[in-house]
Amino acid sequence: MKPSPVPRPTRSRLPGIASLAAALGLAGLLLAPVSAQAQTPLRQGQTVAGTLSRGDTARYTVEVGEDFYVLGQVDQVSVDVVVRVLNSEGRQIGRFDGPGRGPSRFAGTPDDPGTYTIQLIRDDDEDERATWAPKDGWTAASGAESGEYRLTLLRVERLSSDPKKRVDQYMARYDGAGQPGGAVQVWRDGRTLFSKAYGMANLAYDVPFRTDTRTNIGSTTKQFTAFAIMLQAERGRLSLDDDIRKHVPELPEFDHTITVRHIITHTSGLREFLNLLVLGGRRLDRGDWIDRSELIEIVQRQPALQNVPGAEWNYNNTAYGLAALIVERTSGQSFPEFMQENVFGPLGMTRTMVRPSVHHIVPDMSEGYAPGPDGWLQLGDLGGAVGAGGIYTTVGDLQKWVQNYANPRVGSRKIFDEMMTSFVLNDGKETGYGYGLFIDEQRGLKRIHHGGADVSHRSMLAYYPEINAGITVQGNGADFQSGIAFELAEAFFGDAMEPEEKKGIVADDDVDAFDPADYDAAAFDELAGRYALDARPSFVLTFTRDGETFYTQATGQSRLEIRPTSASTFQLTAVEASVTFLRSDDGAVTGVNLDQGGQTQHATRLEDEAPAKWEPDAKALQAFTGRYFSEELEAFYTIGVEEGAEGPALVVHHRRLDDTTLTPAEQDQFSGDGVSFAFERDRNGVVIGFYVANGRTRDVRFERVR
Repeated sequence: MKPSPVPRPTRSRLPGIASLAAALGLAGLLLAPVSAQAQTPLRQGQTVAGTLSRGDTARYTVEVGEDFYVLGQVDQVSVDVVVRVLNSEGRQIGRFDGPGRGPSRFAGTPDDPGTYTIQLIRDDDEDERATWAPKDGWTAASGAESGEYRLTLLRVERLSSDPKKRVDQYMARYDGAGQPGGAVQVWRDGRTLFSKAYGMANLAYDVPFRTDTRTNIGSTTKQFTAFAIMLQAERGRLSLDDDIRKHVPELPEFDHTITVRHIITHTSGLREFLNLLVLGGRRLDRGDWIDRSELIEIVQRQPALQNVPGAEWNYNNTAYGLAALIVERTSGQSFPEFMQENVFGPLGMTRTMVRPSVHHIVPDMSEGYAPGPDGWLQLGDLGGAVGAGGIYTTVGDLQKWVQNYANPRVGSRKIFDEMMTSFVLNDGKETGYGYGLFIDEQRGLKRIHHGGADVSHRSMLAYYPEINAGITVQGNGADFQSGIAFELAEAFFGDAMEPEEKKGIVADDDVDAFDPADYDAAAFDELAGRYALDARPSFVLTFTRDGETFYTQATGQSRLEIRPTSASTFQLTAVEASVTFLRSDDGAVTGVNLDQGGQTQHATRLEDEAPAKWEPDAKALQAFTGRYFSEELEAFYTIGVEEGAEGPALVVHHRRLDDTTLTPAEQDQFSGDGVSFAFERDRNGVVIGFYVANGRTRDVRFERVR
């Protein structure tokens, strides 16, 4: 499976009431109108200069062959540029939005040979607002009527057949004196095959990234926390079937018991605390303080569980923060001390540590950077991350860690076998997640992996137990695409994998003969309907048709267009994801697989019909206006009716967040900016409150106060 030519956007922007990472990442991209303009062919090494005025789009073309690699750079002299890439059919296949000044790179491997179009668009034209501003006084960099840029096509070349040279190609986007960088390490059967660093660890002091640079690995930490729990269980200090209140009695007693096993398998039913804090107005992208002690208070304020423990998989940082606390209480040590004494030290991981808080010094660390209006911004780490994240380590130390999976020196074979076994929900369905680890396959080869993302740092660690091989990548820029680990794994371990097939194609489709223009739109009616993710039934994908255009819409998110790539597979146009419709032996459409970010999620078709579309007029919308308060969040929302481009609409206001415009769904339900609102009426039909959800956190109640 090849990566899309250009990764998804990673430019930081003011959050509305959306989660930091909307469930499954299904977020739409706005396409602004563009003016007609000639397209200019580009050649490798060529630099062209130009200006962009409001409403302008500069267009350039590049010819690529089969299995090619493309790398370009836009020097934003005095204008903030968004780069879009279109394939030969004119379909957007990628989008880049880097810092608002200076060089911004785009790169990738086009799926097919042909002519690709590179569009340059002013950022303020696309967003129709400043990317960093209104609430805290920051303004976008491209406020002038026109600005200058220089575009250079750095590389147009065949992908190297040498895996080591291919790493250099993939990492070229992150290399150079002014670029946040990263590192890659690959090993097999105890032998290191590749280890190299690129770019800068610290832009302020011109410190280059090295393979022994300590880097925040974010949620890749979770396997270490789960392992610590398993060690304590093996030592008899706890049982995985213990009620968590046995170790943290301050937690409330819910209607159902949450066990230690539930918290390390993401099936506890607890609210996800980062998403919850965002709903309350906490500005995590501005370094708002979070203390570990808040976790207990957050759970204490939760009135009920989101689901029966063990019934639903819902990725959850709250649970892993509590897991670290349980390790502390059963060991009598702080979590950083426990990990150093029981894991890092015995394994010789001399460059690894748990950062106790964002204020603790980490020697030889990489700073994290996110794109800003006039260059890279240094935003720091998330607070309260210990257990769910918080580990700083190196690619070399991670190799030592994974080699302990194959030949345990710390912990037992039984621990690792259990960690790498998919958890089974109460209804008998597997989640594809063990204890701190995802479990799946890559071209027929079993894969154990976990990615991580803090505010700006990114990481991925993948292990292939059947060949005792692994790969890890790290980066300190918010635009770093850690999923390249899977692509590079194919370059190094392809000999042990099944032959590559085109992504998302089922065996009974003649792909080479398929022409999307010949697809019978009426055939989609058999596929249209609602599909609930097996691991989280409340998350529903709805597929609809409007004439000859096809759409999917996830719970609480915007509708996105999809386009056929075969009779049973469709590609999302604005997101790097695809869906494959599945049939039973009798030919009935029974489910769909959603492929995104190297993971596959299965969804089962729902038999009930989707609720009728609801289109309230301005008078009906007035019933929802008012001021609302959440006791759980201690936060106010004000909802009013404002005139928009498509008529009157509800708009949600919060003093620290961007305004969010709501779109009607079914009766008394709305969604916007990755958040869903379900309003509640009393017996007289008067709106008295609503429940809000943003992916990992849901059913948070707001009561109308006026």
